[in-house]
Amino acid sequence: MPEYQRPTLSLPEPHKKILLHSCCAPCSGEVMEAMAASGIDYSIFFYNPNIHPKREYEIRKEENVRFAQKHNIEFIDADYDRDKWFERVKGFENEPERGARCTLCFDMRFERTALYAYEHGFDSITSSLGISRWKDMNQINASGTRAAARYPGMIYWDYNWRKGGGSARMIEISKREEFYQQEYCGCIFSLRDTNRRRREGGREAVRIGVKYYGKDDAKA
Repeated sequence: MPEYQRPTLSLPEPHKKILLHSCCAPCSGEVMEAMAASGIDYSIFFYNPNIHPKREYEIRKEENVRFAQKHNIEFIDADYDRDKWFERVKGFENEPERGARCTLCFDMRFERTALYAYEHGFDSITSSLGISRWKDMNQINASGTRAAARYPGMIYWDYNWRKGGGSARMIEISKREEFYQQEYCGCIFSLRDTNRRRREGGREAVRIGVKYYGKDDAKA
């Protein structure tokens, strides 16, 4: 198999500094390394009030912090305002994955990202969410574009992080770094639906904090 070659990336002109909304270390690993390899000036913004329960949130965040420190990248830890998230998605509790609830969730997270970017000298935003094949890239990009449009001169960089082997590289990095391997999207409703499917398939419920990439016997 030929060695993976990352493309050289550049932000759309005249943009120079980008804020990366990161959902987790596994999804952002390839995005971070690709931008660093291309000399792009970026910082990480961790704002994911959807993640439930709090222990899952803390594990995902700390994995991301660890990887950011390894690469000497600024990590901005936003508030875990879970109550506001529940207010935002009220009435959409039974929506399926990729449905209207997910749009509301993406909107909330990107709106906060864009606000921080505008207030702190970033002229563009992007996200690691789209690298996952479980997500609807068009849905994510639409939310990001709406959020960026709130501020003059700001853009949402809708680069397709999956292409050119990006998704495969994401898994390679996750195994190399032995990242925590979350088993559901993140919110309480995703956890509910995942556990329901597992029960129907005769599998045990999700166990938080036990599964890691690249390890046969994961540890808590």
